[in-house]
Amino acid sequence: MGNSNSCCAYSSPQPERKVKEVPVFEERLPDRDHSTNNLQHISERETVDGYTDADPSADPTTGTMFLERSKLENGITRKRSHHQIANQQSISSNSMTYSSTAGNLKKSSSCSTIYLDDSTVSQPNLRNTVKCVSLAIYYHIKNRQSERRLDIFDEKLHPLTHDPVPDDYDMHNPEHRQIYKFVRTLFNAAQLTAECAIITLVYLERLLTYAELDIAPCNWKRIILGAILLASKVWDDQAVWNVDYCQILKDITVEDMNELEREFLELLQFNINVPSSVYAKYYFDLRTLAEANDLLFPTEPLSKERAQKLEAMSRVMQDKFTQEALKNGMKKWSSMDNISQGGPRRSVAILS
Repeated sequence: MGNSNSCCAYSSPQPERKVKEVPVFEERLPDRDHSTNNLQHISERETVDGYTDADPSADPTTGTMFLERSKLENGITRKRSHHQIANQQSISSNSMTYSSTAGNLKKSSSCSTIYLDDSTVSQPNLRNTVKCVSLAIYYHIKNRQSERRLDIFDEKLHPLTHDPVPDDYDMHNPEHRQIYKFVRTLFNAAQLTAECAIITLVYLERLLTYAELDIAPCNWKRIILGAILLASKVWDDQAVWNVDYCQILKDITVEDMNELEREFLELLQFNINVPSSVYAKYYFDLRTLAEANDLLFPTEPLSKERAQKLEAMSRVMQDKFTQEALKNGMKKWSSMDNISQGGPRRSVAILS
């Protein structure tokens, strides 16, 4: 139809559509922030501020402050007198079921008798735990590295009793017995648990790290009081009210306790979370401190009843771990006993 060379045979090229460029607003958080809606989680805030690497109360791989400062007492290792070394050598030469550690007799396990103490990571011994925590605070005070003060913890500005505070109240370090008496009084009156004592030490070291201060003769009582107050509310199901501490410390007011708690929380940046790994680290470091300072936990022979109880507890935990592993799709690895015997192998223990 028509001449193919006609201009009508060709259609005009369609004009290119210009797509309007819509500016893309990419809402991007800084590299160090990972939360949505610009709401930062407490753990991320610790990483940003650099506390995770240096704070033993948040990182289970970081050594506790009190254990490091306890090593400064007489060098890296505790020095023993020649009399103690000779005493240990003479006793160890005899075929007895006792060994000597720094001059004290310690019962040792043998083939017929097994000695265990009554303290575990889940159920610590209250009396010995409070002693160890008090000793850790003692080393904090004795080997402090900073003299920075905060008014809220100063005993001169906020006395705990109506008795006048001596002028040299910030010059003399308290003894371990004095610290233990103060902590024990609070724990006995408030009926707190041994786990609460460990959490108290965690909060104390977290305070020293976050606030960049040290516990000293002028503030140790109020810092301990604030840590115990916070730990009792976080850990125990039936928390002790602030007014209850006013019944223990007769001359302190409720307003002062409220202000102490408020300031303590702000200095902790409201980070009151204690991971189980951190709790376990503090427990075992306290046991290391006790052994290094001859604060041995009392031991007793393992009886049949207690052995059965421990076995039952281990089986419950093993079943719980197995159920969680299967639930999470984890592979349960077999031990060498299971491979060689084709199933779990149990050994029979003879208890006296």
